[in-house]
Amino acid sequence: MKRISMSGVVLILIGASFAAMAHAQSKENSGQPIVLHAARLLDIDTGKIISPGEVVVRGERIAEVGSSVSHSSDSRVIDLGDSTLLPGLIDSHVHLFLHPGAEDLQTVEESVPQRTISAVLAARDDLMAGFTAERDMGTEGAGSADTAVRNAINAGKIPGPRLRISGNAISILGGHEDAIGYNPAQRVIPNATYANDPAELITAIREEIKEGADFIKIYETGHDSIEDRQFSTPYQYTEAELKVAVEEAARTGKRVAVHAMGEPGTLYAAQAGVESVDHAYQLGDETMRLMREKGIFAVPTFTISEYFAEHPETQGQEKFERELLDYHAEQFKKQLSAGVPMAVGSDVGPFPHGTQARELVLMVKYGMTPLAALQADLLNGSKLLGWEGQIGELKPGYFADVIAVPGNPLEDINAVTKVSFVMKGGVIYRK
Repeated sequence: MKRISMSGVVLILIGASFAAMAHAQSKENSGQPIVLHAARLLDIDTGKIISPGEVVVRGERIAEVGSSVSHSSDSRVIDLGDSTLLPGLIDSHVHLFLHPGAEDLQTVEESVPQRTISAVLAARDDLMAGFTAERDMGTEGAGSADTAVRNAINAGKIPGPRLRISGNAISILGGHEDAIGYNPAQRVIPNATYANDPAELITAIREEIKEGADFIKIYETGHDSIEDRQFSTPYQYTEAELKVAVEEAARTGKRVAVHAMGEPGTLYAAQAGVESVDHAYQLGDETMRLMREKGIFAVPTFTISEYFAEHPETQGQEKFERELLDYHAEQFKKQLSAGVPMAVGSDVGPFPHGTQARELVLMVKYGMTPLAALQADLLNGSKLLGWEGQIGELKPGYFADVIAVPGNPLEDINAVTKVSFVMKGGVIYRK
């Protein structure tokens, strides 16, 4: 007789419950046009508010958008009142396999099945908060388990955002996310896959792609330090090594994203032609020029620094994180002035899933207008995830990924933290 572990039973029950919910919602919506009506609708491309706003949904796609759309006799009208219709939000930097608490100990203390259950719940929480598409930036030691989560979402077995996944991130021996600080005689599992030279990078990338990765995540810098407002972080790979990684990923149509906090690692990443520089606390003039010319996105991730400053795990961490956040906010203004392309990513996982709309609020606080932050999230996010022309706007032919927020987010960006309605692919998940 085949035995199933308790964690496996729980995962089966969770999956069955979610699948039943999604099936019921799909059946409820199938064949019947849905008209979403609200006081306002944001045309994200032009920045104009359409009032009132209506969206016609047929199946998984948007059929019509405007202030007054056609209502067929069999249409189901959903009146969302004094709210604004927006495209589903995009988080370009998440960790579904992390939760609040020590990151290194999660790999050591929790099994991959246990962490996969947590990831399933995290995906649900993010979707319910209005994030209908995300880029999972590494499972932090859970290997390619994110492939199973993505595939289950795509098959309609569990609710969650559209996902681009990277599997386990790649780093050097003794580098960022290695298991440092333990008895070296113990074999403590690292949170990343080792690759110490170009040949090992190619091997690691080929393994990630074999196991289902949509893109490759590489740690390029760390450990970070700041003293007297002087920031420094060692690089892990040279420009030549990163170029090998970019070329190998491109061979199969994949791209490379890097965790890169500062120089010279950020410059090496831009020279190599990565798709995004995530965190980007420090970008030199040449780096910013290359990113602007090549269309390489910076993904600031302010929320994680704010969270660590407010929830320090160790003595002295609060002061460090506050200094880091202040420095990053100062540099962010320079990056905006230099025209560096921005996308929105929160680094959610170490702080609770479903709360990451705070990132948009912080990007506005540190220099962007509400419209610019939303355009970075939706227009740039759809490009970064490879879904341009499919998501990120409310237009006929696009996927019906639609949310509603109270009031007008162009007047108060905090509205995005109070999502009241969520539809993904024509299926209503929250109303």
